[in-house]
Amino acid sequence: MTPASVVESKRDPRIDVLRGIALLMIFVDHIPGNTLGSVTLRNFGFSDAAEVFVLLAGMSAVLAFGRVFEREGARSGLRRIVLRLVRIYLFQIGLLLTTFAIVLMWTTYHQLQPTLVAPILNAPVSGIARGFTLQAVPAYLDILPLYLVLLAVFPVVYLGLRFSPALTLGVSAAIWLAVNLDPNLNLPNWMNGGRWFFNPFAWQLLFTIGGALAMLAAAHGGSLPRAKWLVWLCAAYLGFAFLESAPWAYWHLPSLRPFDMEAPDKTQLAAVRILNILALAYLLLSSPRLRALAGRRFLRPLEACGRHSLEVFAVGCICALFGRLVLRTYGDGFDTQVAINVGGLTMMCLVGLWLERRRMQVGGKAGIETKAGPAGLKTLKSGAPQSANALVSMRRA
Repeated sequence: MTPASVVESKRDPRIDVLRGIALLMIFVDHIPGNTLGSVTLRNFGFSDAAEVFVLLAGMSAVLAFGRVFEREGARSGLRRIVLRLVRIYLFQIGLLLTTFAIVLMWTTYHQLQPTLVAPILNAPVSGIARGFTLQAVPAYLDILPLYLVLLAVFPVVYLGLRFSPALTLGVSAAIWLAVNLDPNLNLPNWMNGGRWFFNPFAWQLLFTIGGALAMLAAAHGGSLPRAKWLVWLCAAYLGFAFLESAPWAYWHLPSLRPFDMEAPDKTQLAAVRILNILALAYLLLSSPRLRALAGRRFLRPLEACGRHSLEVFAVGCICALFGRLVLRTYGDGFDTQVAINVGGLTMMCLVGLWLERRRMQVGGKAGIETKAGPAGLKTLKSGAPQSANALVSMRRA
């Protein structure tokens, strides 16, 4: 697990594809009463798309910002992180204000009682002010604030993983354990008079593990080392998690649960949730088949969504908000559900593909300008005397 391995590693399309899938699932799960939500990840194990997103965020942070730290130095790396933090914060505030405006106009027009941002509507000045300081975090807009905190401490996490991965993971696990022993170790949320739904002091463990996995994979050619016994162990655990978590009654099937377990706590990130996402990640990121499949053309929309995750996430939040309001206003009929899901998923994929096409166009123009710029002219000029000397030498020979 060396920084040199991270520097040499390239962008992994598997991470973008998996993150794209997670973003689409988050959109579906953010709409209460959405029938399509019965087939998302949360119904097949203890964890859901949120764990996938945070684990991949830790991996991506190491591969992206870690490379900058090693190639360009600490100042450049910190500058990149600050710029990313500012961008994420602006997206969070934009989503908050947009949600506030849409809910206000929709509920006023349809004469409905607001629920999602009701505390802010009841006290708009103080509510929005607290939203700007992340003290008021509405439900379904709480993932970006978590990511802000995790990314802010990333330089410390990366420094620790560079020098002692075991010690860094140990300290991170100790913080997670302290939070589970005392759930009051959390940030306040004015919206519900309680705490953040995603406790950053607990979820930092999954983010740190993701960073460690990225370094481990980079040291082994980009994939996690595959051991047959570990594959079977992970598969067995995921099978157990599926039997315990599947909504058998909703599927109109007899229950196959081995034990009568309560739903594992998500706020403090229960241990069974961590084991579930780690088992799933190991099977996927150690599989050579997924690595070969991730670059296929038919997965380009998912890869584009994952590459431009911030913008696609924002679009998904707005689409999910309209989905919630439409279902509440007009009912959850089949036609309505199809329109909401097809429209939202299509919009997210189209935005991702458009941003990816734009990135490629800008990159192509930049490459052409670089070749035709002063540097290329300098190369031609410097190469001219060498060519003349070579010609003279050939004539003399």
